[in-house]
Amino acid sequence: MYVRDYMTKDVVSVEIPSNRDDILKILKRTGISGVPVTEKGKVVGVVTRKDLLRKSEETQVALLMTPNPVMISVDATLTEAATVMTRYRFRRLPVIDENECLVGLISAADLVAAIAQLRIKDEISECYTSSTFALWEETPLPLVGRIMEISDVEAVPIMDDKGRVSGIIAERDLIRSSHIEDSVEVSDFSNGTDDDEWTWESIRDMHVISYGVSKVRLPDKPVSASMITNVITVPKNAGVSECALLMKRSRLDQLPVVNGDKKLIAMLFDRELIKVLCAGAGEAPDQ
Repeated sequence: MYVRDYMTKDVVSVEIPSNRDDILKILKRTGISGVPVTEKGKVVGVVTRKDLLRKSEETQVALLMTPNPVMISVDATLTEAATVMTRYRFRRLPVIDENECLVGLISAADLVAAIAQLRIKDEISECYTSSTFALWEETPLPLVGRIMEISDVEAVPIMDDKGRVSGIIAERDLIRSSHIEDSVEVSDFSNGTDDDEWTWESIRDMHVISYGVSKVRLPDKPVSASMITNVITVPKNAGVSECALLMKRSRLDQLPVVNGDKKLIAMLFDRELIKVLCAGAGEAPDQ
């Protein structure tokens, strides 16, 4: 199973110079989690949803992107791709040819699609699931974004006031709800004094600078207004390939895991599920 057979060949990328607004439009329109940044056909960086949310005031792609990204050869195996993604917690890898030119992109979703073809009946159990937490559905969206940033998670289950899972919020949903806000801020560099003397010297030492600020903002509304309410869950004894197929068909990055009483106990993220490829587990895919 090789990268060249599962990678996305029609890659959405941006060229330097470019700006944040262009990338935000791409992520909103396509729902993808990040884009490679190229210069003269060579990959020089990657910009992700996390970069836009964490560097909300930055507009230049060169400062937003992660430079010198890890890349993988078009002739590499899926095991190699999964190992690199798992080790560095990446969700995507630019794929290059022998001339180091961008020819594709291999993502966690592509690896999940490969796992869905395998007959891996091993249960997801604790090997691939992650402990999780939930937020109340009335939590303000900007606070949700900040909590997700601090916790370094891609998605969080949302609960109602009775403790039932009522939805889920992911980075993709935050990006879709965000908007660009332009404002003017003022910085005062005056040499302050305790007296109120209006002299030419005091006026001369007053330095006030006004400058424009453009930020990626989340609206001040409850998370219930942006969350996905049709939540697909899986039991803790679900099979690996079964979950991968469910993720593929529903275009999901994660699945809440519930017990026999339908209570939330963990989360299954695609970045954890692809670990199964690191060991080369499973049988050959159906032809």
